[in-house]
Amino acid sequence: MNEIQFPGNLLREMRETAPLVQCITNYVAMNIAANVLLAAGASPAMVHAEEEAGEFAGIAGGLTVNIGTASPQWIAGMKAAIGGATAAHRPWVFDPVAHFATAYRRKVTAELLTLAPTVIRGNASEIIALAGGTSSAKGVDSRDPVELAEKAANELARRQACVVAVTGTTDFVTDGRHAARLSGGSALMPKVTALGCSLTCLVGAYVAIRPSDPLSATVAALAHFAVAGERAAAGSDGPGSFGWRFLDALAALTPEVLDSEARIERL
Repeated sequence: MNEIQFPGNLLREMRETAPLVQCITNYVAMNIAANVLLAAGASPAMVHAEEEAGEFAGIAGGLTVNIGTASPQWIAGMKAAIGGATAAHRPWVFDPVAHFATAYRRKVTAELLTLAPTVIRGNASEIIALAGGTSSAKGVDSRDPVELAEKAANELARRQACVVAVTGTTDFVTDGRHAARLSGGSALMPKVTALGCSLTCLVGAYVAIRPSDPLSATVAALAHFAVAGERAAAGSDGPGSFGWRFLDALAALTPEVLDSEARIERL
């Protein structure tokens, strides 16, 4: 794989192409995830029914799958969509929300991992547990620092032959050979519902325009989020004002500013 590219080039390309991204996400995240993609420059479609998800995945540029509000009907739609995306050689991104919390989630996650995701994005606790380690988390929120998840992320990336992104106060992205750390964002971001789930969808948009280099695409998505979060926080009084300012910041960010303000440590 080539060196990690500057994110500004990918942002420019994404806005020029406005990739259609099929987002199978949870009830809580649908609205904000759609708005995040629109603000960033992509086109979201929340298509999850088994009867059409597979066909639609062949039309979309990329697919994202989030098990936050899993149910048998939704899981069937996820599998159909993954099958359609795979048949059409489209990338797909997996968000294993609280996969360790119940036996049902563990079973579903194990099944979806066999379908070869292009990227896995999760918090530190999710990635540690997914790699087979012991996490201190008990629900959807991470209780482990990103630094403790870096070894697990590398192991998981090599085992799954995919990109793994661990997001939190800092972010860590790896394909098992090359890696990067990113800083930025805001402490207000965890106070706004489903921003992490929305980030998964944005990763899907970037990977859709650069499926041959999912590492650079994932880094670009995380950089876009981090810089926009930092800029939005500067004028915010709290989570409410941060929410709309963040959407504005995603939309206002230019490729040049993204390259100059993104704090990416290539490892």
